[in-house]
Amino acid sequence: MAFVHGKSAAFKLDNAAGSLVDYSAYLEDISFPRSVETAETTAFGSSAKSYITGLSDATISLSGKFDSASDATLAAVLGQSATLSFEYGPAGSGSGLVKYSGEAIMTSYEVSATVGDVVTASVELQVTGAITRGTFA
Repeated sequence: MAFVHGKSAAFKLDNAAGSLVDYSAYLEDISFPRSVETAETTAFGSSAKSYITGLSDATISLSGKFDSASDATLAAVLGQSATLSFEYGPAGSGSGLVKYSGEAIMTSYEVSATVGDVVTASVELQVTGAITRGTFA
């Protein structure tokens, strides 16, 4: 089993012009939780619950350092009606490394500043449709 360090993670997201922009240099945390709904099928007389598989769901949370150029592209896509393509490489974006890709809607963009620290930014994305697991070319 080969383990990888998170320092090499890569994340790209569409800009308003439809081109993938690499935000990896600004990010410090990427969270990509996925889940599957279940529907209960238990009938009278059963002594244990039973279920069937339902729909899958995923979100993406990004956080890192604020940058004015990134801010311009991220603020421009917040609330747009078109979905945004994304590519996420947990181990980086080198040839042959795992890549998750799909479409998402930006649901939140936040910029935070405190007197004693660096200005930060965070993004929340709701994945829409299927996620493709492949590798970078």
